[in-house]
Amino acid sequence: MNRTITFTPGEYYHIYNRGVNKDNIFFSNDDWKYFQRLLYLRNDAEGHVRPNRSHKLALADIPVTKPLVDIQAYALMPNHFHLLLSEREAGGITTFMKRLSTSYSMYINNKYDRSGPLMCRPFRAKHVNSDEYMRWVISYVHLNPVEYLQADWEEVGVGELHGIQKHLAEYAYCSYRDYYGPERDESVILNKSSLPLFISDLEDSENMLATYQIKTV
Repeated sequence: MNRTITFTPGEYYHIYNRGVNKDNIFFSNDDWKYFQRLLYLRNDAEGHVRPNRSHKLALADIPVTKPLVDIQAYALMPNHFHLLLSEREAGGITTFMKRLSTSYSMYINNKYDRSGPLMCRPFRAKHVNSDEYMRWVISYVHLNPVEYLQADWEEVGVGELHGIQKHLAEYAYCSYRDYYGPERDESVILNKSSLPLFISDLEDSENMLATYQIKTV
């Protein structure tokens, strides 16, 4: 399947991809953490830090001198991931995604003695062309981990809201924590100042559920 979208610096894009045949792409806690760190380590046009040689370093102690993209939001799920990106200069998104997917696929193939592609090609992308759509995408990305509690929540709604809020606040592999929780090392992955909206205008989990037209019962 060919991707027809053209990336333009300064514009925003919902980027997503999944495992081949919808298979899982994460198999252990270390895998999740490795991919999450790659979001930062592979976002540098001039960076030469090898992820497998920097695993003991805090991300905040590793300088990124020339970011390829700004990352506004992300969520990692067992067989797919979502990113909200804008590129700094022409070709930034394509270069970043190639580096990210290549590094992670090599890591998985070496670790588990497998071969062949891990994720679908090409990755999928949608242009975020309005503030309304931007709010929806951020909500959608940040609510993805609700699938752990209820796979069909988008269709039938959710039950007890407190449990969902607690789950989102504790889910490590999503940027929801970086908007609504205390600072952590992984917070440097994001450039929240690159958002075209005020952070205070973004919805918390309760309002996101309402915005996404999910009824609470």
